[in-house]
This record gives sequence, structure tokens and C-alpha cells, in this order.
Amino acid sequence: MLIERSPLVDHGVARALADPTRRRILELLAGEQLCTCHLVEELGATQTNVSNHLRVLREAGLVVSEQAGRYAYHRLVPDRLERMSAGLAALASRSRLALAVRRPCG
Repeated sequence: MLIERSPLVDHGVARALADPTRRRILELLAGEQLCTCHLVEELGATQTNVSNHLRVLREAGLVVSEQAGRYAYHRLVPDRLERMSAGLAALASRSRLALAVRRPCG
């Protein structure tokens, strides 16, 4: 019998975190809300490239964007990061307990 468990990190989040540029965007947004032009300047990337990375981060639920006049400001979604962090912390705790458990062979 297979037991279905919720994944520690869903595919969209894992994909979003796999890219160093997207991780850098998250680091920048951890300090303040930034518009796309700020991210372009900080990353030294094109506006199209930054927009594509932001789309992946939004689809993963890690970032939300809001129009402010002609600018789009972006911010992190802390609840999403906390849920992911809690899942990984639970896995680390279980692995510490597993040090004392070894399934016998044969």
C-alpha cells in the first residue's frame, strides 16, 4: 500500500530555487520591496530576463507583484518560505532520529 504524503517542497518551488539568479532576487527582496528596474540594475540583467525570473517566482508562490503607477513592485511571500522551511526542518529532525535505527537485512 502506498501512503501519499505532501511533498517537502513542491516542484514549482524547487524549480524556482534551483536558479542562482532567482535565489539572488529572493535575497534582494528579503530586505525591501523593489521594482523591476531596481532588480535589473542590481542583477545587471536585461528587463526581459528579470521579468522571466519573476514570473517563475510568482508561479511558485514565492513572490507577489503589485502595480504602482507605471512601475511593478515585487515582494516576498514569507508564509510560503516558512512552510518550506518547516518541511525541511521536520525532515532534518527525522534524520537525526534515524541515526539510531538500522533496518536489518535478510
